[in-house]
Amino acid sequence: MQYRTLGRTGVQVSSLALGAMNFGRIGRTGQDEATALVDAALEAGINLIDTADVYSAGESEEMVGKAIAGRRDDIVVATKAALPMGDGRNHRGGSRRWLVTALEDSLRRLGVDHVDLYQIHRWDPAAGDEETLSALTDLQRAGKIRHFGSSTYPAHRIVQAQWAAREHHLGRYVTEQPSYSVLQRGIEADVLPVCQEHGLGVLVWSPLASGWLSGAVRRGREITTHRSTFMPQRFDLTVPANRARLDAVEQLATVADEAGLTMIQLALGFVTAHPAVTSALIGPRTPDHLRAQLAAADTVLPADVLDAVDTIVAPGTDLAAHEKSDTPPALLDSSLRRR
Repeated sequence: MQYRTLGRTGVQVSSLALGAMNFGRIGRTGQDEATALVDAALEAGINLIDTADVYSAGESEEMVGKAIAGRRDDIVVATKAALPMGDGRNHRGGSRRWLVTALEDSLRRLGVDHVDLYQIHRWDPAAGDEETLSALTDLQRAGKIRHFGSSTYPAHRIVQAQWAAREHHLGRYVTEQPSYSVLQRGIEADVLPVCQEHGLGVLVWSPLASGWLSGAVRRGREITTHRSTFMPQRFDLTVPANRARLDAVEQLATVADEAGLTMIQLALGFVTAHPAVTSALIGPRTPDHLRAQLAAADTVLPADVLDAVDTIVAPGTDLAAHEKSDTPPALLDSSLRRR
């Protein structure tokens, strides 16, 4: 396992991190299975576990808490808030009112007195940066969080938050957690350079592109990944973007075979090769999934393989741009584009 410094925090984290989104009913993973996955991940050298309050409505945090009991000091614990937790109008977002409550709830579910990294799951256009950053700064000074970061922020919002922190003499985001894979490379054009410029650690999610890069998706083979059962539109081959993804996967499979790599090794080795990336979040549901992903822990792709990937999916290109989670609101709501 490789270890890297998380931005400018001085904290050393593994280049593969355990994402716990599948713990609970989302991934149909029970407590015994979750604990076994945590055990195996820690044994392999992973020292960062990432979850969120919204994952299975808090169930993931509860499972992580039980799995790490008695060894919390050896683990960098990261969680997130801001996405809706129930139907309550103010049970979401980046307001001080909600973040203070959400953190207390997360600490209770995790069974800890602090988290190492507290992340704003999505930018909240209704809450100003000063509002959110002042709340996070106070929580940090109270010892309830060690560091805080953002997740899936567009590049201009990352810059704006850095400016706001300096302007108002507040703590700043020290990490960003974007989606990044061979098939979704758009962040190479803006988010990753901005993170490098400001010294942010980068924890990338969906490096296997929701299963497209797991080796299970190939032409002429029935698509049976877990994600295809509850997000079928992402695998519907009548959609042009999905046909483009499948074409790319077939070409990437050839590159992997010629290099003596599995598709998972190619996919994880690709994202961890970028100098801006600190860790890739893996989200196994089963021990077999975890073993296959851990096999990429020390994968270092040579230049000729990375060059071959570039010829298949051009740098800075998203093959499914409509799936991006950081699209500016004005592009989604026509009323925001009109006076």
